[in-house]
Amino acid sequence: MKATMVCMEDGIIACGFRKFSGHVERIIPDARFCFVSTHHVRSLTRALTGKTGAGGDMPPEAVDEMARDLADSDLLGFSSMSGYADLTKSVIARVREINPKCMIIWGGIHPIIHPEDAILADVDGICTGEGEFAFEQFYESWIAGEDYTTTSNFWFKKDNTIIRNGFLPLQTSEEMETLAFARHGGEEFLYRPGAGFQPMTLHDRLLSNGLAFNTVWSIGCPFKCTYCGNTKFIENDVGYRKLRHPSARYAVAEIKAALEAQPYLSTVCFHDDSFMAIPYDRLAEFAEIWREEVGIPFAVYGVIPNYVRQDKLQVLTWGGMNRIRMGVQSGSKRILDFYQRPTPPEDVLAASMVCAEFAPKYHIPPAYDIIVDNPIETREDVVETLELLHQFGRPFTLNIFSLKAIPNTRLEETLREAGVNIEEISDNYAHIRPNWANLVLYVLVVWRPPRWLFDRMLKRVRSSSEAQPMYPATAAILRALYLFKRGFDHLRHLDFSTIPGLPGYLAWKVGLVQFWWKQAIPKMAKPARPIRRRRETMVEVVEVT
Repeated sequence: MKATMVCMEDGIIACGFRKFSGHVERIIPDARFCFVSTHHVRSLTRALTGKTGAGGDMPPEAVDEMARDLADSDLLGFSSMSGYADLTKSVIARVREINPKCMIIWGGIHPIIHPEDAILADVDGICTGEGEFAFEQFYESWIAGEDYTTTSNFWFKKDNTIIRNGFLPLQTSEEMETLAFARHGGEEFLYRPGAGFQPMTLHDRLLSNGLAFNTVWSIGCPFKCTYCGNTKFIENDVGYRKLRHPSARYAVAEIKAALEAQPYLSTVCFHDDSFMAIPYDRLAEFAEIWREEVGIPFAVYGVIPNYVRQDKLQVLTWGGMNRIRMGVQSGSKRILDFYQRPTPPEDVLAASMVCAEFAPKYHIPPAYDIIVDNPIETREDVVETLELLHQFGRPFTLNIFSLKAIPNTRLEETLREAGVNIEEISDNYAHIRPNWANLVLYVLVVWRPPRWLFDRMLKRVRSSSEAQPMYPATAAILRALYLFKRGFDHLRHLDFSTIPGLPGYLAWKVGLVQFWWKQAIPKMAKPARPIRRRRETMVEVVEVT
């Protein structure tokens, strides 16, 4: 029996897929793991032009080539986000033509968020919830010739009927402790146009991930922001608002295993939705074990301003944290309410001041997520966002995203009710319109204009829905300056988590990266607040209200 798991996205980070794959490998040791990375090379040209993000278009000949390589499988599992749903459907349809007997399952974000759409593909079933234990139950029934169509967390198609099963209970922290580590080593295959799926090389990993290891420790988010797919997870099970995670010891053990497989890894990036909502004592325990047993820097993404506290940042920085990424989205209270994001602008500003205390001495400047090109915004909303960023603690950088409505979310429904053409605004979240307001965002990253000049700049700001001139050439220049500053900030710390390619690997190979982190980067003193170790091995569910 030949089993193949396929991930389709813009890169090979795939934290969820890799976590799932570790469990699959435990069940099916000879399973094959394949990646279709639509833009797996981080090129300077793409960065300067903003042509990154969800890009799931492939020519018909590529779809056929992929399908022919995959169609000899008896069991074929796909994982994709909504931006790659159409590509996934095309490959599935072609596989079905070539091998009608292949058992095809589709999982990942899209079938969870929009199962009504995913089940229409030429699949046997879709996974609509957490996949590890559900897949194991399905596989055991299927391989034994038993009725697998009763498996929870799945919808199946049988005899022209759709069978919609309910959900398994969410994994507990104790159960997460029993899972295999996310799969980051061993043989993997990457699709190469004209050659099919070929073994993934060190060069491929460096081009996509640099020297970074990407993972998650905790799962869950207390917020229900309308633009986020988490709203669907919470709709399926309100328990998703609770944070669940294995022990700090488990998290560190996973990193140590990854370092054995890929010793050049020099930064770990945690992509948790709400890392800072974990209680102080557990973060402190994690920081202490990390400092003692790992000793390389780590970054924390998914920071919510409401949970930014100086003592948490201090203990994590002492442990090795060198960067954070925080969601801001807007400086307008009206738009934050529209997103159902319960973080008033004054709290966001206060959080930025706390973050600024750690950069650039200990941290790479924090990165703040901003959503632009929202057709609901007025000119006043846009100005309020720019005003807030002008006041932010410095230094900082921005991750700027054009608003994209994830299918089947509350945001999509609200925008349609407002008469917005969803297709027009959902092309690519990384394609930022070169209007004046967005140019000012790039300026604010590099420089804080004096008040008199900033006021003059604000006079030219318009909402994205207003007719206005575009400045593509100026945008390219300012984006280049913005990227240069961002790259320089990382190079000051010799951090190659966002700078891909061979240079970082060579710097690690000669020992420069390790030397720089240990000798050239200042280290924070141990926090005065005591670190209280937990006696129990497991970590219980953390409920965040």
